[in-house]
Amino acid sequence: MKRLALKSVLAAVAIAALLPAFAQDVKERTLKLGLQNPKGHPMAMGAEKFAEIVAARSGGKIKVNLFPGGALGSDAATVTAVQAGTVEMTVLNSGILASQVKEFAVYDFPFLFANGREADAVVDGPFGKAMHAKLADKGIVGLAYWELGFRDLTNGRRPIHKVEDIAGLKLRVIPNPINIDWVKALDANPTPLAFPELYAALEQKAVDGQENPVSVILANRFAEVQKYLTLTHHQYNPQSVIVSKKLWDTLSPAERQILQEAASEAGKYQRQVSREQAASTIDQLKKAGMQVSELPAAEQAKLREKMKPVIDKYAAAVGEGTVRDLMNELGKARR
Repeated sequence: MKRLALKSVLAAVAIAALLPAFAQDVKERTLKLGLQNPKGHPMAMGAEKFAEIVAARSGGKIKVNLFPGGALGSDAATVTAVQAGTVEMTVLNSGILASQVKEFAVYDFPFLFANGREADAVVDGPFGKAMHAKLADKGIVGLAYWELGFRDLTNGRRPIHKVEDIAGLKLRVIPNPINIDWVKALDANPTPLAFPELYAALEQKAVDGQENPVSVILANRFAEVQKYLTLTHHQYNPQSVIVSKKLWDTLSPAERQILQEAASEAGKYQRQVSREQAASTIDQLKKAGMQVSELPAAEQAKLREKMKPVIDKYAAAVGEGTVRDLMNELGKARR
């Protein structure tokens, strides 16, 4: 992390030396950036790094005000505000953007990536860039991908030792169709719910459980209202850093470059923080009182098998070409 921080400082110094040459192309601006996770979470830390880089490279002219913890509303509400230009930026699960461009549902396919290296290769390469380019017609510009990480399952009713133990649980899911369907495939009851409403729903037992990366479970204090954590790693969530096209169209080339490079560089830092914290987070959740289990290999294989019909259904929905392009990039990464 120290090496990344040093690189950011050196880059900022180099850019600062050039400021007089393009200072007239950078205007005084204040941008709002909303996100769902609270201060202290790797996503919020990435947003803080982004704001620091933007301030340094704009000579203090561009200020990014952060609104963590769902302060600007749900992801859906924030995306609408970004399209309208009333909120300039957000960072969110890429799969949620399927409500704007159907192909983004591919990012929610269960068991798509085996590790972070595979995910990085796909989203940072031609496939990820082509996906973000599809957003322009919806009033959105995609700048970069960060990560939320691999999702795991929690509940307040019972430990999960086999796939059948999941049946009957009422589970909160991200409000999009593929997540509803994979929960149904496990004979559980999906409950679409905006993230800011989740803690209260768990506390009031309106839902039995939820699924999120361990960093989210810790940062949002779900251990207070959930007893059992099962390390399923059933889904990986890339995060799209997006900006309002209404704003983007008013920016000079210099301003666009500042935002683009800051999003990419902050993303490298954010991923590193996310991955460094993952292992220690499980220990912290145990200390907070959660019982942690991991499905045996045979049960994990059974879980994958139950997901296959869901993957087949949505492969047809998002388009064979999109799935083929992603799998080709994934194949390259694995070779």
